[in-house]
Amino acid sequence: MAATAMTTLPQFRGLRPKISAAPVRSLTAVQPMRRKGKGALGARCDFIGSPTNLIMVTTTSLMLFAGRFGLAPSANRKATAGLKLEVRDSGLQTGDPAGFTLADTLACGTVGHIIGVGIVLGLKNIGSL
Repeated sequence: MAATAMTTLPQFRGLRPKISAAPVRSLTAVQPMRRKGKGALGARCDFIGSPTNLIMVTTTSLMLFAGRFGLAPSANRKATAGLKLEVRDSGLQTGDPAGFTLADTLACGTVGHIIGVGIVLGLKNIGSL
């Protein structure tokens, strides 16, 4: 059993100390913090076929597909004012026949994740997920 200390510690309210006569427990007698619920944005690590995982994999894959096959702007295809894609030389080296670079992979993967997180949070907000 943990012993409690019978000393009093000064407590401050503003600039004036307030001396309390209540006994103070030692650090070994302090109860551990209990977890408070999951909150609004609680993350669950379920199985690979969970709805959240399927949404994230689908949105990231679709964005990578769009970037690789020329449906989205990339380092070698810039968008014009009319949202048409025109080919230009970016100077980045790539071994891909379509010219998909590492920067394109990172950018498309990031945008895919952003879209996926938006879908997951939106569905969670309306209670469908």
